[in-house]
Amino acid sequence: MPRLPRLNLIDIPQHIVQVGHNNLPCFFDEEDYQFYLISLRNAADQYRVDIHAYVLLPNMVQIIAMPRVPDGVSSMMQSLGRRYVQYVNHRYKRSGTLWRGRYKSSLIDSDAYLLTCYRYVELRPLYLGLAESLGDYAWSSFNHHANNIASPVITDHRLYMALGETARERAQEYRKLFRYSFDRRLLEYIAETIKLGHVLGGDVFKDKIEQIANQRVRPLKRGRPPKSKKSIKELPVAMRLAVREKARIKIKVYR
Repeated sequence: MPRLPRLNLIDIPQHIVQVGHNNLPCFFDEEDYQFYLISLRNAADQYRVDIHAYVLLPNMVQIIAMPRVPDGVSSMMQSLGRRYVQYVNHRYKRSGTLWRGRYKSSLIDSDAYLLTCYRYVELRPLYLGLAESLGDYAWSSFNHHANNIASPVITDHRLYMALGETARERAQEYRKLFRYSFDRRLLEYIAETIKLGHVLGGDVFKDKIEQIANQRVRPLKRGRPPKSKKSIKELPVAMRLAVREKARIKIKVYR
């Protein structure tokens, strides 16, 4: 199934994924992770993008971000990718690409899926065996959200802020979201939307996005489209006469 055109709409969060070339590592020590986060914060500030959640994995980055200006996310990711590749190539005396093509992204229906996507992103280190507990992993936004350890990269979304009146209350409520295992079908659904660039949300949200973007966001149905039946008046003169003659012969046969 082909990917749909990538959308960058203001004030609508996106799930962003960028993977290393051939799944090879992009980060090699702590200094690399730190440089990427500093670069992410600077690029987000420059292109007016709010970063809501993130995880840096050895061969991948996942980010939940919301642009405040048109094309903010695409500009941020281009600048960030270029800067980080230059840094890695210079530091490790290498050349060539670091990422597997362009980043992938999927728009998120905030009210239905935003905090779920936070969990999806921040649980990656645990699922991949990179840490025994989420709080032990230094390169994600989990400690910002769950342990009240502020990250200079993060700008809190209104839905996270609504979890409590104080930072401590919000962290307590957020930790409760991690008490239960992810439904396998939901994990697959989120992974599929980011893989194909589909919108993560229900029909009402998709209708809204199609109206704003003035383009299709739903994949086409499989198979050939049904042939439309033309009325005889729409056919050329010769074809109309042939159709009428065929019908006349059928009538004679059945009489």
